[in-house]
Amino acid sequence: MFSKRTWLAVSVLLVLALVLSACAPKAAPASSSQPFTFGMVLVGPYNDSGWSEATYDGGQYVVANVPNTKMVYVDNGFSHQGVTPAQLAEQLVSQGAKLIIFNSDDFKDDSNTFAKAHPDIPTIMLSGDQAWKDGQAYLPIPNMVNIMGRMEYMKEIAGCAAALTTQTGQIGYLGPLINDETRRLSSSAYLGAKYCWTNYLKKDPTQLKFKVTWIGYWFNEPGITLDPTKVADDFFSSGYDVVMSGIDTTEALTEAKKLSDAGQKVWAVSYDYKNNCSTATDVCLGVPYFNWGPGIETAVKAAMGGTFTESWTWNGPDWKNINNPDTSAVGFAKGDGLSAANSATLDKFIAELAGGLDLWKGPLNLQDSTVYLKDGETATDQQIWYLPQLLEGMDGQSVSK
Repeated sequence: MFSKRTWLAVSVLLVLALVLSACAPKAAPASSSQPFTFGMVLVGPYNDSGWSEATYDGGQYVVANVPNTKMVYVDNGFSHQGVTPAQLAEQLVSQGAKLIIFNSDDFKDDSNTFAKAHPDIPTIMLSGDQAWKDGQAYLPIPNMVNIMGRMEYMKEIAGCAAALTTQTGQIGYLGPLINDETRRLSSSAYLGAKYCWTNYLKKDPTQLKFKVTWIGYWFNEPGITLDPTKVADDFFSSGYDVVMSGIDTTEALTEAKKLSDAGQKVWAVSYDYKNNCSTATDVCLGVPYFNWGPGIETAVKAAMGGTFTESWTWNGPDWKNINNPDTSAVGFAKGDGLSAANSATLDKFIAELAGGLDLWKGPLNLQDSTVYLKDGETATDQQIWYLPQLLEGMDGQSVSK
């Protein structure tokens, strides 16, 4: 047994140890020097002056605005022989990606496959509706997020610019493939054109011709799609003096510039990427574009903070400034081809939209004359998203043959 003296000595030592421990500096929380890496699988080239470049720039926005982040990517997602987009995402994971972004609705099945196989990796699909609980394709995938911009507004603005400018009353629309998204976006352009034609120019709506020609994909694939250069030329040679683009590349602009340089009065509206008018400054009326940065930033921060969860967002413009890079998911960059007078009128139209003007309001019929919206009826998100046909007054296919 210990003597009382021994117990006293031990007690003194224990107290001294506790005092010294209390006075010692506390260790700082462990901090990782490794950046949070997120990966992108892009459908087209990262520098396509279109959808993929806008996505790539959105990722660069995150890297610039969120400390300790890094982006890796692979582009031309369908052009890798024998490799699926889901497998390309696996390659990005092997490079350290802790979040994956698929940037095309055509990647829906692959994004689902990947997300289910990696429930611990936050997965984003730009566009899409599989995370929309009120949508037609909802799938309960806890680590899946859909992000889309309400481009419909910007297409309405683009259609207005086209209607204000055309001297022949004929607007051509260079369409990609036919699906819900492309029907509603081309129809939005028509609604904007029709509104400005009738309300600002005071012209008969039946005198406005709006035709959609689909090439078959988002960009030219020789031997598979129609050649967008030829489609644009066919529009211009048959009386259409404004061609609006719904594809990821700039053929509408380049062909308009070529013809304008030869003395023909023609114009074009580009799509997707904010800086596209630089391709053909004098003939560009403007470009409705996506600003993916803020939406991706929100998702990346959620992933970094452990709060990422299944969600579907259809982000609108900031009507205080539709071109604010930090707050507006979509915007419209005016081109030099838009006259000063038409630019001022377009600003009035934008102000009307900001004030609550809704062009998706009845009476509206579908292309086959069936009622789409009754008089006074306002379309729901589902009715707009899943538009089954083009609208009455538009020329072009509504469904693939």
